Amino acid sequence: MSAETLAVLAVTVAVAAFVQGGSGLGFALIVAPVAGILDPGLLPVFVLASMIPLNAYVVWRERTSLDLRGARWITAARLAATPGGLALLWLIPDRSLGLFVGVATVLAAVASLAAPAFTPGRAAYVGAGAVTGLTETATGVGGPPLALVYQHRPPAELRSTVAACFLVGEVASLILLFATGEGDPADLARAAALLPAIAAGAWLSKLVHHRLDARRMRLFVLVFALVSGVVLMLGI
Repeated sequence: MSAETLAVLAVTVAVAAFVQGGSGLGFALIVAPVAGILDPGLLPVFVLASMIPLNAYVVWRERTSLDLRGARWITAARLAATPGGLALLWLIPDRSLGLFVGVATVLAAVASLAAPAFTPGRAAYVGAGAVTGLTETATGVGGPPLALVYQHRPPAELRSTVAACFLVGEVASLILLFATGEGDPADLARAAALLPAIAAGAWLSKLVHHRLDARRMRLFVLVFALVSGVVLMLGI
């Protein structure tokens, strides 16, 4: 990897770490398109590996707000669906998969605009976990389902719980990808080389994360879901 490519990735992951550290979402949406343009081989291992230290930090920082019940149901469903995500990676052409997931995400976000406020229950947790297991393993992008489930919850609860679910799921996806020969150890080394950039973005996020109220967070969640859906549909 050239120095120029590494520099672009460093800036990208720093910005993405700042955004996700502040809002709880957005890392993959920012990093995946850039990584795909620079080197498609970076997906999804590089993105998954880069998110692990960031999500570990967010879980620790906001551990008192963690929704343990929701995290357990989401994680169980996400782990159960992870092999299905690998199967999608094998069976469905990349563009068709992105189109399918993108359409579903946009429809869910639009429906959320008209739906009344709700408190998520077991069915919502399991559904979000299953969809995330499929989409994150196959594409590296798994945030929208979890974001939509927690859109009416306090921002700190969203950040900590989504980070905890991501953390376990990312490790499981990487293990499965490497066990089936779909992972490249070089991508882990690249992610490790960018740890200072990730740490810088995460540290800066401390300055803004407590300023996001519930209304602004819900708006960000819905915009995030719509944009990520469009990105997947267009195959960017």
